[in-house]
Amino acid sequence: MSGKILITGGSGLIGMRLSEMLIDQGYEVAHLSRNPDKVSKYKTFRWDVKQGYIDENAITYADYIVHLAGASLSSEKWTEERKKEIIDSRVKSANLLYKCLSDSEHHVKGFVSVSGINVYGDSGDRLISEENTTGDDYLAEVCKAWEASAWQMHDLNLRTVILRLGIVLSTKGGALPQLARPVKLMAGATLGSGKQYMSWIHIDDACRLFIRAIEDPQFHGVYNAVAPHPVTNKAFTQALAEVIKRPLVLPKVPAFALNLVMGEMSEVVLSSLRVSANKVLQTGFTFEYNYLGEALASFYKEEKD
Repeated sequence: MSGKILITGGSGLIGMRLSEMLIDQGYEVAHLSRNPDKVSKYKTFRWDVKQGYIDENAITYADYIVHLAGASLSSEKWTEERKKEIIDSRVKSANLLYKCLSDSEHHVKGFVSVSGINVYGDSGDRLISEENTTGDDYLAEVCKAWEASAWQMHDLNLRTVILRLGIVLSTKGGALPQLARPVKLMAGATLGSGKQYMSWIHIDDACRLFIRAIEDPQFHGVYNAVAPHPVTNKAFTQALAEVIKRPLVLPKVPAFALNLVMGEMSEVVLSSLRVSANKVLQTGFTFEYNYLGEALASFYKEEKD
């Protein structure tokens, strides 16, 4: 397949890798950006969500839209102002796209949006599928609002896919460098009880799944974008120490200490999310990285050698 893919949040961790992989497969890629004059190797259209502005040429350009835009969950403390910005950046951007798609002649065939597995809330050691009821904490509310704004595209008769991402593993950003840093410094430790489940996905598998969602018309609705084998925080930390070849010498970091340092944001690392990949697997999608050890090894080969 080939076509023109318009990406919001294209300069982020997933957006950059996805853009590379799409180009490698013969697609044309363009980004929506507040600063299109910044040097970029991708065609860039201007938009400004706060001002409600989008270059109408962006919509007429696209065959498919991939919606990744959203303020970072981990870059700042969760003040009330920041929490509002986190939701608004996701919902208002989708609303702007919906308005532009409603008001213009276009040839967009599908809309693929990211969401998060945090929609389920802390679910202990139960295996959670897409049909499970959603949680009621802050992150669950963010994800629910995010998905509702994306699902509007379905009302425009666009094939709409929502991928609920787990922890995306990459050494170029996201959670992994933050988790690996203390381990490398011989200060790695299990967080909280260590029994909380972490559902993860290698960045290349995540991007392959986005591409599959674009290409395969059977994809429609909500899918968990997680590898088939979630692990506990204790197992994750041990696997990371093993692949980096560092001992774990410190005791657990207690939950109250994480709460003191991170505030409400600590729920990101303390919530247990054991999430099923079965729905994605039933589409015939195959993961390149099924197990955590092989995923981590792909990033830290130089430490192993």
